[in-house]
Amino acid sequence: MWTLLLTLRLQLWQRTTMFRKTHSGSVRAGEGGRSAVEETRSAGRPTGHSTGHSRSRRLADTLIATATTLLLLVLWQVAVDVTHVSSRVITGPLQVAQTLVEEWDILWPAASLTAVEGFLGFFIAVPLGIAFGVCLYASHALRAGLYPLLTFLQTLPLITIAPLFIIWFGFEPVGKVVMVAMLSFFPVAIGTYRGLASVPSYFSDVALTCGAGRLWTLFHVKMRVAARQILSGMRISAVYVFGTAVTAEYLGAQNGLGITLQAAFNSFRTPLVLAVTVLVVALTGLLTGLVALVNSLWLGRDDDNFDM
Repeated sequence: MWTLLLTLRLQLWQRTTMFRKTHSGSVRAGEGGRSAVEETRSAGRPTGHSTGHSRSRRLADTLIATATTLLLLVLWQVAVDVTHVSSRVITGPLQVAQTLVEEWDILWPAASLTAVEGFLGFFIAVPLGIAFGVCLYASHALRAGLYPLLTFLQTLPLITIAPLFIIWFGFEPVGKVVMVAMLSFFPVAIGTYRGLASVPSYFSDVALTCGAGRLWTLFHVKMRVAARQILSGMRISAVYVFGTAVTAEYLGAQNGLGITLQAAFNSFRTPLVLAVTVLVVALTGLLTGLVALVNSLWLGRDDDNFDM
C-alpha cells in the first residue's frame, strides 16, 4: 500500500509539474540530492518567499476592505445627519448599533433560534448533498433520471414553496430546518457531481495502473481533485442559509429573526429592521468563515496546492 501511495503521489506530482511549466513558465527546481519522496511532498507547497508575499497581499486586501467599509459607514452617518431624514425612512449606523444594544433582550433569543435552524439545516444538507452527488456521478441511470429534475428544483422560488412547509410542519422550527436543508442540498449535490465529472482522466488512470480499486480511486483521488468545486457548492449554499431561514420565519413561525423583522416592519421601526439585517449578515459571515476554514484544512491556503 505504501508503494502504491508513493508511486501515485510521484506520478501526480510529475503531471502537476508539467501543468505548472505550461502555465507559469517556471517551476522551482528541486535541490540536488533530495529523494523522490521529498520532491513529491514539496512540489505542491509554496516557497517561503511566495508564502510571505501571499500573506502580505491578503493582509493588504483585508486592510483595504476594512478601510472602505468604515469610510462608507462614515459617509452614511454623515448623510443622515446632514439631511435630517426621518428615522422611519432611513437611519444611520450609530442608531442601528444603539438599537442592537437596546433591543438585545429581544434580538438574542430570536437570533439564537434562527442560528440553530440555519446551522442544523446546513449541516444536514452538506453530507447528504455530497453523497447524492457521488451517486449521480457513479450511476448513469440515476444521473439521466434525476439530474435534470435536480437542476429544475434548484430554480424554485422560496416564496412559492414556503407555504407548503407551513402546512406540513406548522409553525415549529423543524419545518424551517427541513426547508434550509432542502434548499442547501441542491448546490452541494450539483457542485459535487460537476466536480467529479470534471476530474481529468489521467488521475484515475494513474491510480488504476498502480493497482488501486475504483472505489479507492473515487474517494482518495477524484474526491480530492474535485474538492474545490465541492467547497464552491458549500459556499453558495452558505450564503443563502440564513436568508432562507428568516424568510421562512417571516411567512409563519412562533419566534426567530423573521418574526422580529415582521414586527419591526409592521410598526415602521427602520432601526430594528436594519439591526435584524446586521445579525443575518453576521450569521452568514460566520457560516461562510466556517466553510473557508474547512477549505484551508482540506486544501491549504495555496491555490496551487496539489499535495495529497
